[in-house]
Amino acid sequence: MKIGAYSVVGLALMLLVQACGLPRAIAADNPFVGRWALTIPGGKAGWLGIEEHNGKLAGSILWGGGSVVPVSSVQLDGDTLVVTRVRYRGKSKAVAGKEIIKAQLKGDQMELTIQRETADGRIRGKARFTGKRIPPLPPAPDLTKVEFGKPIILFNGKDLTGWEVLDPNVPNGWHVRDGILANDAKQPAHGHIRYANIRTKAVFGDFKLKLEVRVPPGGNSGVYLRGVYEVQVADTYGHPCDSHNMGAIYSRITPTVAAEKPAGQWQTLDITLVDRHVTVILNGTKIIDNQPLLGCTGGALWSDEFRPGPIYLQGDHTSIEYRNLVLRPVVR
Repeated sequence: MKIGAYSVVGLALMLLVQACGLPRAIAADNPFVGRWALTIPGGKAGWLGIEEHNGKLAGSILWGGGSVVPVSSVQLDGDTLVVTRVRYRGKSKAVAGKEIIKAQLKGDQMELTIQRETADGRIRGKARFTGKRIPPLPPAPDLTKVEFGKPIILFNGKDLTGWEVLDPNVPNGWHVRDGILANDAKQPAHGHIRYANIRTKAVFGDFKLKLEVRVPPGGNSGVYLRGVYEVQVADTYGHPCDSHNMGAIYSRITPTVAAEKPAGQWQTLDITLVDRHVTVILNGTKIIDNQPLLGCTGGALWSDEFRPGPIYLQGDHTSIEYRNLVLRPVVR
């Protein structure tokens, strides 16, 4: 057994636990417990959260896009963390395959491998990637004491000055129409065309952002704060509160009340991001109140929550319209 990653006290506790016949996972100093910012194969953003509940380890993961989802199992094998995620065929219980992630520590850095297996155990791929421990969250800031700077107009209402597409190799539906920043994502009768997302050329730290958005029926977009956290923009009027609804922090924070308007109406978002805490006011109603952000969301440009980043608007799903985007940076 390698002991370099453990303190002498921690090793003693671990041996005591094992001597008592209890799972090693309940060792008080388990160095894997916490939140980890991942840079997954291909350079995209990911996230891994490891917790201990009732003497057992549990985990959740974000792999590039989509939502934060629970993993099937978390175990310790010597000084290696083993995370398994089983995939099923549709809604059935038939196993389609699984992913096995193994991680080792070097201080606050993680070195990981992922191995994908078919249902019959054949290995279909293996890759290496890295992770970094996310520092503990600070207390919620007192927003009454935060000073915001002069307004920065992100969209001039005339052209796309100050904006650029994230991927020049996909169709770009963004243009200016009657003072509106519009994305026309026309789709064929069958299949889906992925259109470009756009971002500000400027990058920001913490801030207050105000904007207006008009969502078409069935519309789906998003406003990414510093390119890391997505505030969901979608046609969810009449739906029960959910972490995938309008104004939510996608798959992470559920609005306390549904305040969205029907599709086709202009809606206002007032978003404050300070010290990894977020407040969202939708159409004049506070739906997220200074809540902590545990990590990046699907589609993030990177997983580093401390890096200044752009405002980026999602255009790869459906058509969408924005206007009056104004940002006031926090004065430090």
